[in-house]
Amino acid sequence: MKFGRLERREAPKPMGEINMTPLIDVMLVLLVIFIISAPLMGSALKLDLPKSDAASPAPGASFIALVVTPEGEYLLGEDKLDAKALRERLAQLSQRQPDAELRLSADQSVPYGKVAQLIGWAQKAGLNRIAFVAETGEIGEIGEKADGKAPPKGAATGATTPPKR
Repeated sequence: MKFGRLERREAPKPMGEINMTPLIDVMLVLLVIFIISAPLMGSALKLDLPKSDAASPAPGASFIALVVTPEGEYLLGEDKLDAKALRERLAQLSQRQPDAELRLSADQSVPYGKVAQLIGWAQKAGLNRIAFVAETGEIGEIGEKADGKAPPKGAATGATTPPKR
């Protein structure tokens, strides 16, 4: 019969060092998560863009992004500007990039006059290529919402009838 060795060995000593490999793995995973989620956090601006079934940006063109929020604030890229500073920046950008396209994102609640005023400022600055950013989706007739429901009675729809003569 065999009973194994009769010699005694010392019990292994506890390791007094921290194993860095799992900590490095966790840190790398967190780094990748933050790298992926950081650009998504910057675009937290909520706009109710108009819908269009033909909305698609021109490929490869250099562009300048201009946003008009529902509160009437102007955002050029990530910078919040007032009207005077916006006109100055548009003039500077048109001198640096004369063939750049101005991509205008305006909330549906922004008055048409404000959008027309922005177009005038852009053209005065020398930016003649202006694109309107819209969401892709089904659109209804003029005066209908995108979900196909007509507005309530007495609501302004944008459609007018010509005066009778």
